[in-house]
Amino acid sequence: MTAATHSTLFPRVPDSADAVLDGLDPEQREVALALHGPVCVLAGAGTGKTRAITHRIAYGVRAGILQPGSVLAVTFTNRAAGEMRGRLRELGAGGVQARTFHSAALRQLQYFWPKVVGGDLPRLLERKIQLVAEAAARCRVRLDRNELRDVTGEIEWAKVTQTVPADYPAAVAKSVRDAPRDPAEIGQIYAMYEQLKRDRSVIDFEDVLLLTVGILQDRHDIADQIRRQYQHFVVDEYQDVSPLQQRLLDLWLGDRDNLCVVGDASQTIYSFTGATPDHLLNFRTRHPDATVVKLVRDYRSTPQVVHLANGLLSQARGRAAEHRLELISQRDPGPDPAYTEYADEPAEAEGTARRIRDLIAAGVPAGEIAVLYRINAQSEVYEQALADAGVPYQLRGAERFFERQEVREAGIALRGAARAGGNDSLLDDTEDLPSQVRAVLSTKGWTTEPPAGSGAVRDRWESLAALVRLAEDFARAKAGATLSDLVAELDERAAAQHAPTVQGVTLASLHAAKGLEWDAVFLVGLTEGMMPITYAKTDEQIEEERRLLYVGVTRARLHLSLSWALSRSPGGRASRRPSRFLKGLRPGSGPLGAGGPGGGGSVERGSGGGRRKRRGPVLCRVCGATLTEAGEMKLMRCEDCPSDMDEALYERLREWRSDQAKELGQPAYCVFTDKTLMAIAECVPSSDGELASISGVGARKLDRFGAAVLALCAGREPDEEAGQEPGGVDETP
Repeated sequence: MTAATHSTLFPRVPDSADAVLDGLDPEQREVALALHGPVCVLAGAGTGKTRAITHRIAYGVRAGILQPGSVLAVTFTNRAAGEMRGRLRELGAGGVQARTFHSAALRQLQYFWPKVVGGDLPRLLERKIQLVAEAAARCRVRLDRNELRDVTGEIEWAKVTQTVPADYPAAVAKSVRDAPRDPAEIGQIYAMYEQLKRDRSVIDFEDVLLLTVGILQDRHDIADQIRRQYQHFVVDEYQDVSPLQQRLLDLWLGDRDNLCVVGDASQTIYSFTGATPDHLLNFRTRHPDATVVKLVRDYRSTPQVVHLANGLLSQARGRAAEHRLELISQRDPGPDPAYTEYADEPAEAEGTARRIRDLIAAGVPAGEIAVLYRINAQSEVYEQALADAGVPYQLRGAERFFERQEVREAGIALRGAARAGGNDSLLDDTEDLPSQVRAVLSTKGWTTEPPAGSGAVRDRWESLAALVRLAEDFARAKAGATLSDLVAELDERAAAQHAPTVQGVTLASLHAAKGLEWDAVFLVGLTEGMMPITYAKTDEQIEEERRLLYVGVTRARLHLSLSWALSRSPGGRASRRPSRFLKGLRPGSGPLGAGGPGGGGSVERGSGGGRRKRRGPVLCRVCGATLTEAGEMKLMRCEDCPSDMDEALYERLREWRSDQAKELGQPAYCVFTDKTLMAIAECVPSSDGELASISGVGARKLDRFGAAVLALCAGREPDEEAGQEPGGVDETP
């Protein structure tokens, strides 16, 4: 046996069935031993549910109670199914099928189609959006790209809820669902889409489930064959099952009850896709003799994080809240959650970036830190702040802000209007830069009022609205700014944000964070209108927003920060209020106070720096005016004041920075941003003190790069060792 066999990459397979149970806590062990009849596992966040159900299957197989080929475990993502298969192999139960609902159904459909219908299974439509576009055109309905995505989503929702085209309008009204267009119109497009599929002999992913259900309902011989093969079923994330998936599961089971379901109603956050926790909540009603096991020992988060999570759910209402689980942390105590109130959004982003930089300096890997927000349009200000702070980042589940289609199109339109100047009729009635931007972006879908509901149309509007706000802030910071100036600013921001993807801080929406965890989590933008989101109207929609925040809180293992801004932009009216979900949790917010479920800690008043020392105003080194714009403060002069930059030195600095970035495997901005290099080339510092006084050159960067930069400023070549820490390369920016 090689040494590698004992490594974590090749864990030792348990040598007996009893050995499979080693290391399980009492409740997990109870799950593993409950191998007969219906079983319902209510598993809170971080309680080891995957461990419990994989050990349950493996124990049954190793003990000879279950045959590997007779077990079907289903979940919702390929990643989760792959993880389950891997764990089962490690436990000596490699023959068990672990698949998604769609994968399992497609396999059965491909096998039985020739026998039931004859010939090959119709071609599977990988992307239905093009066919939906054709269906809309045939119905004489014009849809832009974002409306097309929303209508496609509505068709998917209708199919998983088993709603036929004629019933779609009534189903939307009953569900209090915000349709992206007139429901009757969507119903017509839906009907035409189905007709086009039949004409072309193609099926979509929802059809895979529908057709499998149809075959099992109509052909009892085939249903019996599948039931003979699969004797035992396990369903993970059961709170996310749709009515169609439940119907398929019922047909797989027949009149048997060898079913184990695992879920947590408090993590139901996908109702807009047709998911419903009702099947989980009704399980004991349908199966009165079910074994119910609750997993509440939280191995992920510290007592302080768990305390806040419990406090958040203690205020929940509705049926899901009645079945909430009170988690008990199994970890050593950690720091209290940090609550920070900022004056405005840029200050919140800068303060968050500064805290992240401090965590990285303290040894927390950048890849173990996440910034989570409600909607993807919030990412831009954090992308910019992290870039300015020299912190590498990566986006999950969304394109970078300046790579989004609507932002690129807006940039092209603004650039064209800037070139045309007074010859562009769009700008005839505009008086200032913000009104010019609003006029141009109105041709791309921006309106003064946001569209109703969520979806792609709303996402597009939010991106365009972010550009409008940026233009307003830019105009306030730089009097007399032109459209050309704004386009140049956007280009500079885009250049900083288009750096190569590296291992870095994760930026993600709360929905995209489900199933993940980090050492440190920053929950940002927690104001009314964003959390809960403004279009959440009904009590159930509000409660789903609360559950979404709960999912965000429970992603954190050790460090948790919650923040909000009272105003959108610097100098704006402080009219915003912290999220209602924090009432009674954040200190001083209500009767529960610091001693309530939210735990200890205090609310800081941040201005971009949290606890940093106050400093006096930054003055222009040319004219002496007070500087307020971040870029000007980096240069230490007004944008309009003459620059005495040494162009040759600036180019040498850029070449040196490029070499350093390649050596470190990081984007160039993680060494120094363009503005910092410009400031260095203008000031030409000759000592550590002069270099340290330049914005963007902190103590760590001074220690790391100072000698090389000062050598370049003096006209010498930097030492080859400059930029490396003793003992090797330091990966932190």
